[in-house]
Amino acid sequence: MQTAEKQITGLAFTGEDFTPENVELTIENGIITDIIPSRAKAERCILPAFFNSHIHTGDTAALDTPADRPLKELVAPPDGLKHRILRMTPEESILKGMKNSIAYMKLRGTLGFADFREGGVHGAELLERAADPEMYTIILGRDGGEHHPASAGLGLSSAHGTVEEKQAADKVRRAGKLLFVHAGEGKTTDIDAAFDLRPDVIIHGTNFRDADIRRAADEDIAVAVCPRSNWTLHVASSRNNPPVRKLLEAGVPLLLGTDNVMFVSPDMFAECAFLINVYDVTPEDALRAATAGFSFAGEKTGIEKGKPANLTIIEGIGLFEWSRHPLKTALVRVGAAAVTEVISSKRQNSSL
Repeated sequence: MQTAEKQITGLAFTGEDFTPENVELTIENGIITDIIPSRAKAERCILPAFFNSHIHTGDTAALDTPADRPLKELVAPPDGLKHRILRMTPEESILKGMKNSIAYMKLRGTLGFADFREGGVHGAELLERAADPEMYTIILGRDGGEHHPASAGLGLSSAHGTVEEKQAADKVRRAGKLLFVHAGEGKTTDIDAAFDLRPDVIIHGTNFRDADIRRAADEDIAVAVCPRSNWTLHVASSRNNPPVRKLLEAGVPLLLGTDNVMFVSPDMFAECAFLINVYDVTPEDALRAATAGFSFAGEKTGIEKGKPANLTIIEGIGLFEWSRHPLKTALVRVGAAAVTEVISSKRQNSSL
């Protein structure tokens, strides 16, 4: 636990545009209370902490299962491979796996995540037990788990246009909770049904068409893309799937997630680097997508005076002497291996 006041000097990426500035930050009770220019040589880099906007931590129990069959056979409920593995896995093993993946994220600069939690009410309870009090955890249950007191809402595996789905969506909205739904990952047939539910977030959008992009923009529906997962599961083979650049150009709120832990590590530095290098997204847009999920946890993000101090500190600043783009260097070249500290506004400070 930190003292009432803490100062950090370093190269910080400040404001909405993530401007690199050599500064001294003052943090009091989890809030950035002052940012002043510093003449001291920067020996560290200060980034806003990540928010992983789509993950299945329960899948840790099936870590590195080969993606050797069609998507539906791997992950679709109720009898996809992951669901069969989860049914066969002892509860304590699932719980331990969740804790391990949550710790892994935190060590790599992630202080929040939105988890699609299988297993009904009991599944939501397991994630509540696994949660780290220094991290912002959005539990998105299903099969009744969405109504657990710790759950933030409903996470649908797909949309089929059924009366039952509409009733479930209406119920969570009446309760003031969130609705996230997978759509357009391996097909287009579930996209319209997903939009018709009026969700807060559509997950994937890998096969979004131009009309879908316009609809997301017009209806202010965020899209959480998971590019490394899409490639690993063979539902993407070019920078056009998902159409990330078109989503950004249309003004669609873009979020970034890592998806199933069983196939892809929950490393948001790696996800940002993939988005930048493969999808030709600017480092600024990548970091914006990698932090935007905090809004769904009711938390502000960014390195600005008056905002919560949810920060990631990385060392190895020597590389920045040669950098023509410090933020790209931080996200793509320096990365998670250089994280030495995370600072959480929930518990003020967590040293690694």
